[in-house]
Amino acid sequence: MKYNNTMNRKRRAMLLMVLTACMWSIGGIFIKLISWSPFLISGIRSIISGSIMAGYMRASHVGYKLNRYSLFAGVGLGLSATLFTIANKLTTAANAIVLQYTAPVFILILSAVLFHQKMKRMEVGVVLVTLMGTVLFFFDQLSPGNVLGNFFGILAGIFLALMFVMVGRGGDDDSTRMSGILNAHIIAALIGVPVGAVLTFHAKAGAIAADTVSAAGSPLGMEILFVLILGVFQLGIPYVLYGIASKDCPPLACSLIGMLEPLLNPVWVAIFVGEVPGRFALIGAVIIIVTVTWWCVQESRTT
Repeated sequence: MKYNNTMNRKRRAMLLMVLTACMWSIGGIFIKLISWSPFLISGIRSIISGSIMAGYMRASHVGYKLNRYSLFAGVGLGLSATLFTIANKLTTAANAIVLQYTAPVFILILSAVLFHQKMKRMEVGVVLVTLMGTVLFFFDQLSPGNVLGNFFGILAGIFLALMFVMVGRGGDDDSTRMSGILNAHIIAALIGVPVGAVLTFHAKAGAIAADTVSAAGSPLGMEILFVLILGVFQLGIPYVLYGIASKDCPPLACSLIGMLEPLLNPVWVAIFVGEVPGRFALIGAVIIIVTVTWWCVQESRTT
């Protein structure tokens, strides 16, 4: 009976992660459609999603807990969300999301550096092949903005890995896990809103002032709607689901199922925005996704 209950919990956690990844994947569309600074987009989105997380924690009687796991998980996820939004503005959505999802490789590296876990020979090979795939992203669209966007995408992957590692280290403690996600929203908001407000309103004060006179269907009204969608449906609800799922879904399994996001995100952007990544970036994306997926499957067989 205990075995069946455990398996049912794992299946439910996996289904929740699938739904979470699908909701995460709509981010690229709306970030591209909003003309504001990526800092402001990230900050306001996090205020909305953080409010949802805080409401969920209060309703479910999950207390706020600040410890090293919740703090560093918050730092990792908060910076990853901010960096990903910046990358989305500078390079293609496909580049940004696939480079962010090099996170499983950085899980290995961070685990070795922070917790002295020795990497196996297969894991070293996975790291090297994935890094080779990452290099291919820099053969396409070599403008300074795109190159910088690619670097921000990689940094987003590093910080996302930090979040996965710390959430996993936090164990079965709901308070630590949920508090880490709430901390991420707070950090992203504290960084994004002040910096983004200065950048956006300084650059577009005249245009925004003109838009506010228009009806709700104006560009400003649509952009506010898009930010609300990002806050509620792309981060808010999904991270509540992720917080629930991660209790019974190991970090690597969460990361593997999360691979649905880099697969779906470019598809939505290509359909609704018309943006298509370059040939080398596509090859690199295939190498990264196939390699990381294969490794996660192999890892699951040995655990």
